[in-house]
Amino acid sequence: MTSPRSDSIGIDPMGRGPAFGFANKLERALWWLVWTLLARWTPAPLFGWRRFVLRLFGAHVGSGARIYGSTRIWLPRNLACGDRVVIGPHARIYNQGHIAIEAGTVISQHAHLCASTHDVGDPDFRLLLRPIVIGEGCWIAADAFVGPGVTMEDGAVLGARGALFERATALGIYRGNPAVRTGTRELRTR
Repeated sequence: MTSPRSDSIGIDPMGRGPAFGFANKLERALWWLVWTLLARWTPAPLFGWRRFVLRLFGAHVGSGARIYGSTRIWLPRNLACGDRVVIGPHARIYNQGHIAIEAGTVISQHAHLCASTHDVGDPDFRLLLRPIVIGEGCWIAADAFVGPGVTMEDGAVLGARGALFERATALGIYRGNPAVRTGTRELRTR
């Protein structure tokens, strides 16, 4: 998958915050309604149905991806998931900016990926979009947080309740807040 670009969103004319256009707001309202009515309540095994609903709203979802109904996705068209990706129960994909999750990656329950921040030097705290790229075969454990602009290279692991704000190197094991590298994965052959 290609690395998405960073971007910023302007301030509305009254200076109250980010200026998402009416079409964007309408798209998100329709998305929330459709997900709530057609997918959120569905039993866990209906992964194919939820993939279909996500694709209707512009998400790129690979084959065999397992996305649970309780997952919160801000805007499907800003999400790209490879084959066999798992996004666990109650995970939050706050993708105002683009989020790419490559094949075989697991996002555990209650994990939070946030692809935006605010410009603290701007008096109006202008919204800044900072894409997230999660490499192939990564694991983001329960309750972990991946911050704006982060890239996790292939095979990296973020431990439970860890908060990652910097690049995670390939096969690195990270934990803590802020997360630091504590080891290297030793992959066994099957």
